[in-house]
Amino acid sequence: MALRKKLLQLFCLSNKDSKKKGKSIDPLWGASAPHSSLSVTANKSHLDPCSSGTGNVLSMQKLKPECSSMVSSLTRTEHGTGSSDYMLFNQFDVVQDFSDHHYAKTSPGKATKDWVKAIQSEWNLLQKNLPESIYVRVYEDRIDLLRAAIVGPAGTPYHDGLFFFDVRFPSEYPKCPPKVYYHSGGLRLNPNLYESGKVCLSLLNTWWGNGCEKWGKSNSTMLQVLVSIQGLVLNDKPYFNEPGYKNTAKTTVGEKNSLAYNQTAFVLSCKTMLYSLRKPPKHFETLVARHFHERERAILDACSAYMSGAVVGSSAGSVARYACDKCFADFKKSLTLYTEHLKTEFAANRSRLLELERQASAVDEIVPVS
Repeated sequence: MALRKKLLQLFCLSNKDSKKKGKSIDPLWGASAPHSSLSVTANKSHLDPCSSGTGNVLSMQKLKPECSSMVSSLTRTEHGTGSSDYMLFNQFDVVQDFSDHHYAKTSPGKATKDWVKAIQSEWNLLQKNLPESIYVRVYEDRIDLLRAAIVGPAGTPYHDGLFFFDVRFPSEYPKCPPKVYYHSGGLRLNPNLYESGKVCLSLLNTWWGNGCEKWGKSNSTMLQVLVSIQGLVLNDKPYFNEPGYKNTAKTTVGEKNSLAYNQTAFVLSCKTMLYSLRKPPKHFETLVARHFHERERAILDACSAYMSGAVVGSSAGSVARYACDKCFADFKKSLTLYTEHLKTEFAANRSRLLELERQASAVDEIVPVS
């Protein structure tokens, strides 16, 4: 019920600052990510896909010195520099290198005090209120940029996956919503997440909506966007996110097509896991290594169950089974192939994790010369 409560607080209700401290958490957590169905019943945001587009990339400009000074002060006094303990991965942290960010070469535009204040407010809200399955990095020298990692919710075809999003706060922010880019790896695993990186969501004004379904400068937040993507886009029946298929929900044809869509979505989620393991985004290398080290057994067990006929996303012990038809045969063939790829990559990941821990431990043992 925690995610439902969080969404009710975020959508169309007053935003109250939490008194929680920013969290540093161990990625080797054992609890599952929240189930998306709780979010679906609590939110009215429209999620229908729209056509993708490409924007012109502008040359990078440095922020004004006074803005950089303000941000440096904020970083030192409020957010720290992150834990030196390699067993921890901060849910929220401020970092330096933004070179691999999708919007790195896009101009931040003119920095105003109101714009900086709005972004500082977003930082504080994220630091205090992030769900335990969402991780964020912001950049000291480019406060207009942000990167987030979202863990796929349990009970969905995206369970145990890691999904990365790059964000830019335009100079008009918060009058207009942030720009959000999904690291797709060229895969379309959800009606709202395009191969081009387009994220289709009414809250981002990339699809129609009314009232609080659309971005509002006084009550919408980046936290709201991230929780919506996790709970409403990465849901248990993404097939019905397609506008033309909504009306077929709970019909025999619709539910059959939804099951087939989930099969494809899970295979593509496995491919996304491979993509992340082989090329983790900057500043998330440790999270990727530790997350998949912890979850590899659960992921492989799920693959085995699905190849035996269990319905994708079903809970342990569920009696739901796929019909033995051509669709299932094709799914089983594809999943068998990617399961073998995952086994190989998980083995390599164990070695990478040991090296990361060795390097971090060596740094911790360095004693400054007096």
